[in-house]
Amino acid sequence: MKSFLKLALLPSLLATSMALSACSGNSTTNDTQVGEQTTDATDKSVQTEQIAETASIADKMSAEEQMIDNLVRYRWTLATAADSNNQPLTSLLDIKDQVTLNFNHRQGQNTVSYSVGCNMMSAAYQLQGHTMLIDGSMSTKMLCEDLNQAEDELNKLMQGESQLSLAESTLPMLTQVINEAATLVWQGVLTPQAKYNTKGKTIFWAVSSETKPCGSDDTQSCLQVKPITYDDQGIETSEGEWTEFVGTIDGYQHDAEHDQVLRLQRYKLDSNNAVVEGSAGEYAYVLDTVIESAVAE
Repeated sequence: MKSFLKLALLPSLLATSMALSACSGNSTTNDTQVGEQTTDATDKSVQTEQIAETASIADKMSAEEQMIDNLVRYRWTLATAADSNNQPLTSLLDIKDQVTLNFNHRQGQNTVSYSVGCNMMSAAYQLQGHTMLIDGSMSTKMLCEDLNQAEDELNKLMQGESQLSLAESTLPMLTQVINEAATLVWQGVLTPQAKYNTKGKTIFWAVSSETKPCGSDDTQSCLQVKPITYDDQGIETSEGEWTEFVGTIDGYQHDAEHDQVLRLQRYKLDSNNAVVEGSAGEYAYVLDTVIESAVAE
């Protein structure tokens, strides 16, 4: 449409220009130059504003991306919790060591998961500056009994808007201020992926309730483990041989009364973290979950 109008008006504009030239001599050329200079100045001003706005948006997004990257690098455990009157939220504080918060970034989507030690609740979130917005959540459906009240309270607090501020240190602290409701402070520990600077491989081990001496060392007991393989449908396809495991599994406490099957993440150690407390040889092992547990015979 703009091109059509320009062509349609061109003859009349030329006619007007010729008439003005006849009346005012060279003044038309001067006026045109002034008009062009004014237009150039206006265009440059608009361009400058657009560039400044773009740069501001880029800086803002960069800060958000940096915040998200830091949030993802840690597993967060509740340190303190208080309501809007600075009174302790006892339902959460009484079990604070098992109240957890985790951030994930996969395929361009930001998600957060949280738990009081029973169901795992998760939701997508948006981050604008330091404002986190959560609208709705999904949850597993286990019965939590004594944890129901704490779980309901945490899920309610996580909905809507909250302000995040991160204090980075050896033990970083994340403060979450929930408008007119509460303030939650979380303490962070590096995730295994961030700690070992590599992606873990999922493996499954059966762990016996019995331990045995580690080789010829009668003073140290080792776990008895054997690898298990499952197909895509979760059906067991093979088992390995029992062997002594020298080392520890991060997050796992041995149960002498139950035989268990564990889902683990195995991380290959590089030259920068070849010596890691609890590692076994060239790998470090981290517990994902206990998928089977049976009373030892």
